[in-house]
Amino acid sequence: MRLKGMNILITAAAQGIGRASALAAAAEGAVVHATDIDTESLASLYAENSNIKTYRLDVTKQTQIDALAANLPKLDGLFNCAGVVHNGTVLDITDADWAFAFDLNVTAMMRMCRTFLPGMLDRAAETGTASVLNMASMASSIKGFVNRTSYGATKAAVIGLSKSIAADFVKQGIRCNAICPGTVDTPSLRGRIAASADPVQAEKDFIARQPMGRLASVSDITPMVIYLLSPESRFVSGQAMLVDGGVTI
Repeated sequence: MRLKGMNILITAAAQGIGRASALAAAAEGAVVHATDIDTESLASLYAENSNIKTYRLDVTKQTQIDALAANLPKLDGLFNCAGVVHNGTVLDITDADWAFAFDLNVTAMMRMCRTFLPGMLDRAAETGTASVLNMASMASSIKGFVNRTSYGATKAAVIGLSKSIAADFVKQGIRCNAICPGTVDTPSLRGRIAASADPVQAEKDFIARQPMGRLASVSDITPMVIYLLSPESRFVSGQAMLVDGGVTI
């Protein structure tokens, strides 16, 4: 019950790390407000844990964010997990792909923080602390990888955004960190593998870049998520926390 009595909002909670984090947070006693555009997959979350409330939310739409915020209690934790991965070098990027990557991976995150932070400041004044956690990556934001130009640029921006929020509100009890996973076996990754010219080789290549010789599972990532959302990390802020299986050694 490390999150007992806390209200936590998680975006992109229908699958992958977001879904696993919602279930883990609910198991630790939080009331989890799980959002996604995939309402069908969201619906099954409540069946797994009644502490999870589900909402359809397109995080690129400020009007939808505002409408959700008007119907939620003040948050103790916010995990911005929504994002997209684009492949390609700088020579392959279209303006449209670049704009969408920044809109979903960075601007939407800023909008969520801007909207929910006032209530979190109130909660921090009451309880002593509240936590914002933003999804970054080790890929091209910490360590360069081929064909990840727009993705790496957005995830580097997430780290900068997180450090800025941490610096601005550290004296008011707000903690803000970024989590930087390695290659995680999620539906998103499986989709990218399946879409490659040689899926078998693509999976081998993803595994080969992990020094531990395997992909991460979502259960490798959720312990860090819970730690950073919980009061246990009350002295941790402005950090890019690597959970990468040794990629950046």
